[in-house]
Parts: sequence; structure tokens; C-alpha cells
Amino acid sequence: MTSVIDVAVGRARTVMLAFVIIFVAGVVSYNSMPKEAEPDIAFPFVNIAVTLEGVSPEDAERLLVRPLEQELRTIAGVKEMVASAMEGRASISLEFQPEVNIDQALIDVREKVDIAKAKLPQDAEEPRVAEIKFSRFDPMLVMTLTGDAPERALYAVADAIKDRVEAVTGVLEVVVVGAREELLEIIINPLAMESYGLSPGDVLSFVERNNRLVAAGSLQAEQGRFAVKVPGVIETPEDILNLPIKADEGRVVRFKDIATVRRTYKDAESFARLNGDASVGMEVVARTGANILTTTADVKAAINEITAFWPPGVKLTYTRDKSFWVKKNISSLVNSVTMAIVLVFIVLISILGIQNSLLVGIAIPGSFCAAFFFLNVTGLSINMVTLFGAIMAVGMLVDGAIVVTELADRKMAEGIHRRVAYADAAKRMSWPIIASTGTTLAAFLPLLFWPGLTGRFMVYLPLMLIYTLSASLLMALVFVPTIGTLIGRPGHFNERIRHDLLAAETGDLKSIGGMTGRYIRVMESATRNPWSVVGLVTLLTVGIYLTYGALGKGVSMWPEVEPNQGSVDIRALGDLSVTEKDQFVRSVEERIYGIEGVNNIYVRSGKKNQGGAPDEIGSIRLNFADWR
Repeated sequence: MTSVIDVAVGRARTVMLAFVIIFVAGVVSYNSMPKEAEPDIAFPFVNIAVTLEGVSPEDAERLLVRPLEQELRTIAGVKEMVASAMEGRASISLEFQPEVNIDQALIDVREKVDIAKAKLPQDAEEPRVAEIKFSRFDPMLVMTLTGDAPERALYAVADAIKDRVEAVTGVLEVVVVGAREELLEIIINPLAMESYGLSPGDVLSFVERNNRLVAAGSLQAEQGRFAVKVPGVIETPEDILNLPIKADEGRVVRFKDIATVRRTYKDAESFARLNGDASVGMEVVARTGANILTTTADVKAAINEITAFWPPGVKLTYTRDKSFWVKKNISSLVNSVTMAIVLVFIVLISILGIQNSLLVGIAIPGSFCAAFFFLNVTGLSINMVTLFGAIMAVGMLVDGAIVVTELADRKMAEGIHRRVAYADAAKRMSWPIIASTGTTLAAFLPLLFWPGLTGRFMVYLPLMLIYTLSASLLMALVFVPTIGTLIGRPGHFNERIRHDLLAAETGDLKSIGGMTGRYIRVMESATRNPWSVVGLVTLLTVGIYLTYGALGKGVSMWPEVEPNQGSVDIRALGDLSVTEKDQFVRSVEERIYGIEGVNNIYVRSGKKNQGGAPDEIGSIRLNFADWR
């Protein structure tokens, strides 16, 4: 370590350049890092969903669940597998052991699902494999479309918003709730069909054969090469009505001779309401690692670009904006960190003086900038856990720098040049500072191996502390001494301080006055009566435990805080229709109206949330009024 300090002091300009680079890299990293209220951790759960229109729950179990189960049960590390078969679809949820790498588990699941697809019915849709994360439970933005416009206009606006928002960097998907899929409905006249000798099967197969994309290739001619397009996909009602079905005695029978076609919608699969009014809900889910603040701003800007093209009467309401609370929480924690830094500086100035305090204070922004740089390199985000770690680290960052600066100041008071004084102070105190920082790091190092979901959530805390404390060691032994050789000046010592320093050097401790002298006399008394001190400490320790046992509020994983939002999940058993589910949800919804303090009530029914319980039939999200 001595050689490192000599090299740093001898190359002061290089060290100063390195400090500037660390500072700039830290600021850039802080501004570019994802910012979120809480860490977006991956749960050890993977969900597989597959749809087959019209299949009964019993057949869904036999045709969809069992082939998938046979392949999935061979995956290593699965703790529990839960399968659900419902009308028209089936889902399987896999819970893995906490130590399993969820990314590798996701790859293994997709491989097994690909194998099982050969055993599924041909009409079954492509199985969807999804990893369950915080962001899927908690959309960053929830919007609702309401107004007096026709139903078709609302759906068209919702589709336009979905297409535009999903193109924004940082957006994973937009889930539309309460909208129905548009389709062309063919109504066949059975008498006309029979008169032409046609059966329903003939008509159905004819539509299927004529609604396919045909790749016709290209034509090579002397004038060049031309692509050939065969229009084979039905897009408008006229495409169906003008299709020839058969030729009967010189007459061509077309669809319009036996059927009528109209635009309509599929039966509703879900409903959405805002404060009791029917609406179309859109839930924007962010990608993992996306910056919530910038992504939300980009989404709103993208929506504003297309609002001019909406029909009159359409109103967009943001019922949930996670970026507001992220910004508020981060701002509050940043203010707490700033206040902690200010208080540390006040203490330093009151004890060390302005000059030494400024020199010691360099370690605080330097350590934080280095920590943010390493957090950014390792792909982590800024959230309440990392900022809480920063608050914990503030008071520990300056310990080593204080020791080096004080010793160098004392040597300069003895007439030693500042270059020699700071170099000698850093060399002499290097191992004590390394040992002190090492013991602190050792206390937080085991937290890196905290198992389970809680460990994944809290790993940001020890990482932030380890990065900042390691950087503070570098600041105390390299940067602060080097900067001190350039700007350090001996402090002002009066006669009393000079006398106390000389007495400490010669061992005449009884002549030292002030607070230091009182401390020395207390320690002398304690060393003369060691057993009394041990007994007093033991009594104090036991008293603290007894007092906490009698008056303490117990232990809880998370503190209770005033919520700004709430949710109600409604569950029901039985083979309920979508309308029956909505009636149950509406009965719960009506009980909430009129409760003081509730601003907005967003309701969705019929389709359960991502990762929700199998028997969930709807959910209600509440925005509470600000109580402050």
C-alpha cells in the first residue's frame, strides 16, 4: 500500500484527472440508470398458458394439461407445479427452488413446451410462456377511454394507442381490457343454401380455403423481375359477398345469394369501468430495467401526438401513474441523503474547521459517484433500497479521510511540508483504515447470500454499501492525500492545543484539559474498576432486552405506511359466465361508492390479472385522496 500512495502523491495531476473521470462517470450513470420505487425482481415462477376455443374444462385437462405436464415434470429444480383447466383454455404455474437460475429455468420450460406442442390439438393456439415479475403485477401506467363516442370509435382509438405505445422503447406490452375483437359475421339462409345443394360444411371449408395468404413468387421477363401477389385474405364484407361458391347450370352462385355479412364483435371476455362508467382500459407494462420516469414521459408524448386524430367526445384518463410515486419517493430519499450529507458537514466543520472539512468532504461525492458507476455497470437500478443504503453509508464514508487529514494537519503544525505530511499520514494509517473498512464490509458481505425472494429484493442494500465503502477507502488513501498535497494548509493551533498535543506525545495525560481530559479521567476510573464496568454493561444490555420485550411493538417484515392506492381482488367458484362475473364484481363495486377519501375507482372483470389466482373473477383499483 505504501508504494501505491507514493505513486499517487508523485503523480498528482493523473490522480486529479482520475477523480474528475470518476465524478463525471458517476453523474452520467445516475442520470441514465433506471429509476423505480422498488427493485423489479424475478419471482421463481413461470406460467404457461394455452388456448383452445370451445373446449370444455374436462377436455382441456385431457388435451392440453396432461401433455404439458408430462414434459414439464422432468425439469430439474421445480418445487411445485399447479395446473388449471377452464373452458377454452388451460394454464400451468411452475414454482422453482429459490437457488434456481430463473433465466435458465425459462429456457428449459420453453424447450419442454416445444416438445409438448406436437401432442397438442392442431387447433390449439401457440402456448405462451411468461416469467412472473413485479412489473407484470404492477403496471406503470393505467389509462381509461371514456366518452359519448360509438363503441367502434373507442375500440379504434384503443388499438391506435396500443400500436403507438408498444413502439416506445421500454414498453413491454399494453394490455387492453373491456374491448371486444372485431369480426365479420356470416348469416346463412338455410333455405337458399339447400336450394343450391350446399351443406354448412361446404360453406365453412370454402371460406377457410379462400381466406389464406398465397405466396405466388415472381415472374422473370425480358423487362425485369416482377413479384406476383394473389389476393387471398378476406378483409371486407364485399370480399366475401362476391366470392363464387359454385356454378349451377351456367349461373354462378355467390355468397350474397345465400348469406348476408355484417361487421360485429366477439362476445365480451372482460369489462372495464371508471367510476361506474363503461370504459376501455389499457395497462402499460414496462420492460425489465426500463427507466420508469423517461418511459412514462415517452408514452405520454406518443399519445399526445395522436390525440388530434381522435373522434370528438373521447376522453383519456390516467387512473394510475407509477412515475409520479417513483419520482416522489426518489425525491424524498434524495432529500434525505442530501440532509445527511449536510449534517455530516456541519459536524465536520464544528470539529475540524472549514478547510479540513472541505478536504474530508471530497470523499462523500467521490464515493457516491464511484458507487453509482459500479451499480450502472452491473445493471442495477436506483430505487428505495439503494438510496436507503446511501443514507446508511454517509456517516461511514469520511472516517478514513478524517484520520488521514487530522494526522497530516498535526504533522504540518510541527513544520513538516504538506507533501510529506499527507504522504506519511496516509502510509502510517493505511492498515488501520483498511482493517476498519474491512470489518465493516465483512458485516454486510453475508447479506449478499440472503436466500429467497427477500434476498433478491434486499441485495441492493449490501451492494450499495460495499461499493461506497470500498470507494471511500480509495478516497481516504489515494485521492484525499493527493489533493491535500496540492491545497492542504496547517490548521490554526492555539497554546492550549499545542500543550495538549505535546502532553499526548510525552505521555503526560493528566495535564490535558477540556473534553479530551475529561474522557481520559473517565477511562482511568473505568480501567481501575473493570468488573464494575462489565457488570454495568451487562445490566444495561439485559435492561434493554427486558424493556423492549415489555414495551416493544414486535417484529414485522415491512413497516406500516399510509397507502396512496388500494386494490380489491374478487374471487368466486363455479362455471360462471362473463356477465355473471361482472355482476358479482359490480355488487362489490357499488359498496365502495360514497366512501370518503376515494378519488378514482377502476374496475376490471371477467379476465384475471397476470399471475392472479385461478378463481379470480375481477379486481378493483382505488386511488386514495392525499391525506396531508
